[in-house]
Amino acid sequence: MKLPSASCLVLEVVLAITTSVAQITTSQYDNSRTGATLTEKVLTPQTVTAKQFGKVGAFKVDGAVYAQPLFIPSVEIPNKGMHDVLFVATEHDSVYAFDAGRPGDPPLWQVSFLDKAHGVKPVSEDDAQCPFIQPDVGITSTPVIDLKRGTLFVLARTKIRHNLGTDEYFQHLHALAITTGLEKFGGPKLITASVQGKGAGTANGQVAFDPLRENPRAALVLANNTVYLTWASSCDVDPYHGWVMAYDPQTLAQRAALNVNPDGSEAGIWLSDTGPAADADGNLFVPTGNGTFDAAAGGRDYGDSVLKVALEGSSLAIRDYFTPHDQARMSQADADVGSSGPLLLPDQPGPHRHLLLQPTKDSTIYVIDRDQMGKFHGESDDLVQMIRMAGQGYGAMAYWNGQVFFAASDDNLRDYAINNGRLTLHASSITKFGNPGATPSVSADGKRNGIVWVISTKTWNGSDNKPAVLYAFDATKLGEPIYTSEQNSTRDRAAMATRFVTPVVVNGRVYFSARGEVEVYGLIK
Repeated sequence: MKLPSASCLVLEVVLAITTSVAQITTSQYDNSRTGATLTEKVLTPQTVTAKQFGKVGAFKVDGAVYAQPLFIPSVEIPNKGMHDVLFVATEHDSVYAFDAGRPGDPPLWQVSFLDKAHGVKPVSEDDAQCPFIQPDVGITSTPVIDLKRGTLFVLARTKIRHNLGTDEYFQHLHALAITTGLEKFGGPKLITASVQGKGAGTANGQVAFDPLRENPRAALVLANNTVYLTWASSCDVDPYHGWVMAYDPQTLAQRAALNVNPDGSEAGIWLSDTGPAADADGNLFVPTGNGTFDAAAGGRDYGDSVLKVALEGSSLAIRDYFTPHDQARMSQADADVGSSGPLLLPDQPGPHRHLLLQPTKDSTIYVIDRDQMGKFHGESDDLVQMIRMAGQGYGAMAYWNGQVFFAASDDNLRDYAINNGRLTLHASSITKFGNPGATPSVSADGKRNGIVWVISTKTWNGSDNKPAVLYAFDATKLGEPIYTSEQNSTRDRAAMATRFVTPVVVNGRVYFSARGEVEVYGLIK
């Protein structure tokens, strides 16, 4: 449904923001995907205890929430004054703006991309032939905010139900004013693309984007004045491909589209709902899943690879890549490289200054030199380091103060120390996390008072009646948790869990997605 345009209104975004004020405009806090906020002064290892800290409320919404909430302080909402705003997107194709400090209050604004009168509905699990997200499949990927222009970019799936004839399926890029939720730049923009190829689903020498089969799970990226979108699949239902598309953030014009295996199949970009990373030069780092690989032999297919992609004119170019030497085995075993999102470390000493960390479903962490990624070698891998994990990797790692944190599936939360560009296991939690492990988030006051936050969520085939569990660990030692939401379950128990949930921390509050609401934890007054 096309919402009223904001272009006819005089709307000024008033943002009283300085670099010292916390804000969350993208997945995992920043484009390096560090998973850390360094401006938290309220929550410390001393204050986060079951006596002082717990659930303080929730924001109720109309569907399951898989996307990470976003946060902007001091937004002037027309006729409602200044608010610190939490933005929430649901699988029922709604977007909400809430006063972040007032859980339980009605939204400041809400928009729906559905239109009952015209038969516009969310895609269903039956449509997708996949029960992993149910009952609606609407907005899954974490949106991104262009703070300069006050725009929230959202990728949404819908369908039009026909009593007679075949249902129609759509995906749209929406550009919403953060002050009102009104559509901007003539949006929404229908997602379409087609490339030459002979891969799965080819018709007349063209591989077209399929809005039903292509499932966007990885977060949106805003880098180099470009909005990037990526796609994978639902339950590996063929035919599908890994797609990357670039859009102009002021006009919504499509700048380029890349199919990462146009002559093959699969190679989806899903990353367990975390985000592709981008460096200061605007290079996009995109891991792919199982599928065809022939790039080393002059082909165009990049299954089970980590790609360095850049916008060059009207094309997305693959500037470099890494593919493990046993990619064929990994693809056959469903051991995706792209089951997790990448982390770009700060500059390191020594010969490999620019490192990328990539956990995989093959129970391995690849440490990759972003300047010379290693490409493909049939007998061995050209890597800085390769670390074995006890479990499969889903999600992404978090970095803070020379340490990286990660919880693989059916494993403990691990802390790896970084010295001269190499990782060494430093500490582990007592708690073990089942499938799918957890994507950590770190809050700290600079280099002080680090806390690692993780969520225990539902398994891929588990019941929808399992509550999410919030854990907090002292980042300097892990060991026993300093807090869990089940220590005082009567007061603090969370709602039913979704999957691949990343907690975020801002201004003394912890927010995370759940089924039908976003949870809010903080100091108990």
